Amino acid sequence: MSDSPVLALAQDLLQRQSVTPEDAGCQDLMIQRLKALGFEIEVMVFEDTTNFWARRGSESPLFAFAGHTDVVPSGPLEQWHTPPFEPTIIDGYLHARGAADMKGSLACMVVAVERFLAEHPNHKGSIAFLITSDEEGPFINGTTRVVDALMARDEIIDMCIVGEPSSTNQVGDVIKNGRRGSITGDLTVKGVQGHVAYPHLANNPVHHALPALTELASTTWDNGNEFFPPTSFQIPNLSSGTGASNVIPGEFHVQFNFRFSTELTDVEIKRRVHSVLDAHGLDYDLKWTLSGHPFLTDKGPLIDAVVAAVKAVNHQPAQLLTTGGTSDGRFIARMGSQVVELGPVNATIHKVNECVKIADLEKLTDMYQKTLENSLL
Repeated sequence: MSDSPVLALAQDLLQRQSVTPEDAGCQDLMIQRLKALGFEIEVMVFEDTTNFWARRGSESPLFAFAGHTDVVPSGPLEQWHTPPFEPTIIDGYLHARGAADMKGSLACMVVAVERFLAEHPNHKGSIAFLITSDEEGPFINGTTRVVDALMARDEIIDMCIVGEPSSTNQVGDVIKNGRRGSITGDLTVKGVQGHVAYPHLANNPVHHALPALTELASTTWDNGNEFFPPTSFQIPNLSSGTGASNVIPGEFHVQFNFRFSTELTDVEIKRRVHSVLDAHGLDYDLKWTLSGHPFLTDKGPLIDAVVAAVKAVNHQPAQLLTTGGTSDGRFIARMGSQVVELGPVNATIHKVNECVKIADLEKLTDMYQKTLENSLL
């Protein structure tokens, strides 16, 4: 192990094979460290998912760090330079599954709080950790369930940093101050199966659906705004037919997804989609799955604190962006909380040979600590 507390803790977390929804003892390791600091620990197990809520203090504002101990599967072992769950240092980089997403961030969070409390034991407000083992999976029994429990007892997070790997080229060059919403439609267009030589005795749902899908794909849903790009419509999956070349299919299955800005709501998206499908006279069933609403923290003390902390460490300002997929920040934002994401460079996340620059972990720890100082002193 290293003399660096951040690197040592990261290595300890990374050697645990916590593939979603397994935690593999990562949370116990964090809990031991937090208990020593005077945090009150509440373990919340929902179905197959282990979560914990740790809080130190009872006053406001409540400043929380949120993160996940689970990682995605390693992928083909033969493509890894080193075993994915044996953290290895190569040329100043720490290699292991989860190094960047996001056990490196977890180590930085814990050590930053340890240092902050050692220097400022009587700070104002409270500090909390919200940690789950189901961020990379179905996200049903993780952060969203903890948030439900906290809201039910009126325990509301005021400010939250999510340790997702937000950075592009160097740690802290990007702060995610929001995320787009995501909603998926599973569409079944109904027709009548028949022989391709007798089309008048059948009804091809593919032919009928394509003009409607073309209209949906070419529609300008909104123009975005200062923080969000325009809403996008994409079709990731299509299926139809029996596999035989002489059979007109009876059904056509289409899956589409919207990544939408704060200019739209899921209700408005549904209304406009149904309007198009109905206008084309389709016989269809449509099932919707809302993965998350868009959220935005465009101003406030958290933004001010994080931006100042990053600039103090990097000596240059960060960009505020809302690009990328969804994150657990969307669940925390339901509280009305200020939420930002700040973490390592994301170039290798979910890839074989995932790694993080060791110097970046030290910098990120400093950024977290300075954010706490800017927020709670």
